[in-house]
Amino acid sequence: MTETDGEKTDMTPEQEKALQRMANDLHRLNNSVMAMVDLGLSVELIRTWRYHEKGAWGDMLVPIVRDKK
Repeated sequence: MTETDGEKTDMTPEQEKALQRMANDLHRLNNSVMAMVDLGLSVELIRTWRYHEKGAWGDMLVPIVRDKK
């Protein structure tokens, strides 16, 4: 059972594994964003489209990177 935003949800082991994988990927993404900011770049993540499958959906993102100049 996983708690998200105060709601408890029953997930399959496969779903739990996918959630953990995404959390790890997001942690690496956040570290990459901080490294770019430390190098003087601004980073914004923009939703470009939404993936739909079996009644569920997920946002797809692309980075917009700007130099501070």
